[in-house]
Amino acid sequence: MTVTVQGRGVRLGAAGLLTLATLVGAGAAHADAATRALPAGCSGTSPIKCHYAVAPGNYDVTVSVGGAASAGQTEMWVEARRLMLPATRTAAGAVATYSFTVNVRQPEGQPTGQGGTGNPGLDIRFAGTDPQVSAVSVKPASQPLVAYLAGDSTVCDQPAAPYTGWGQMITPAVGPGAVIANYADSGESSSSFLSNSALFRALLSKVRANDAVFIQFGHNDKQTSASAFRSNLTSMITQVRAKGGVPVLVTPPVRRLFDGNRLTATALHVNGVGVDLPAQTRAVGTAQKVPVIDLTAKSRTLVESLGPSASAQLFLRSSVDGVTDNTHFSQYGATQIGGLVLQSIREQRLPLAAYLR
Repeated sequence: MTVTVQGRGVRLGAAGLLTLATLVGAGAAHADAATRALPAGCSGTSPIKCHYAVAPGNYDVTVSVGGAASAGQTEMWVEARRLMLPATRTAAGAVATYSFTVNVRQPEGQPTGQGGTGNPGLDIRFAGTDPQVSAVSVKPASQPLVAYLAGDSTVCDQPAAPYTGWGQMITPAVGPGAVIANYADSGESSSSFLSNSALFRALLSKVRANDAVFIQFGHNDKQTSASAFRSNLTSMITQVRAKGGVPVLVTPPVRRLFDGNRLTATALHVNGVGVDLPAQTRAVGTAQKVPVIDLTAKSRTLVESLGPSASAQLFLRSSVDGVTDNTHFSQYGATQIGGLVLQSIREQRLPLAAYLR
């Protein structure tokens, strides 16, 4: 049986595996880059872009990078700038194979379509100084553990650089058999996320027993009362539990707003009506017996340890990014903040911990 991927016939194996065969060119890497054969569904040289017409769902993806006659350096991104493989070097003629589980949905980035809806199906982009890919296989995943992310612009799959959410940078650490489904969306408060059918309700409809749901709000709850904030978080927890899911609260990462060498109350998410939102999150966690990742405390330690000057690299800088923004992260900053989340998942032995590389 064959299926068509970008106009090319691809044969399905007996197990239903979509096998995308490889032909590797010969000669020096730069000399043969334009003519080097690629797996079916892929085109281009730097970056190499691949597209597979699959339905929304979760897919096991295995890629082989390298294989050319000269050394290569390849990184792999999927969908809306979701990193799967950081920059990886391969020696001349060497091939390295990696496996992931990838969540595919439409829109492929932010659930409300902010920043663009992307293409239906699975998009993979191989970038780097000399990207090389010699094989790709895609097959439906068999009931992976899904870790859903509910949050705002500091979490979401930001479709356009330099803005980067921590949720799109933790994916390289997640091994096959588990997958990140990022439903975070820019500008959302605890109330707006809960009430929008494209956000919490869409996420909840897919939750199965033992799936984890990480819930981070605070940045946009600028005028939310303590009682309303607690009520919103408690409602999400109750509904996730009713589906058999495992809710995990995450306090919001700090803003880069200093008074001397210490962060201000605004940076620490004491909102405009005097509500300490991280403290309220921790209180809900205690009352509901829900794990809490105190990302406010962890990111405060990181940002204050770097100080007013060096901490700028975690956020957006006009000199590097063309914009100054002390709330949203650079790719480097999102990676560091995501690392703090992963650290807590390991420390607390949360459901995703067993799948982390």
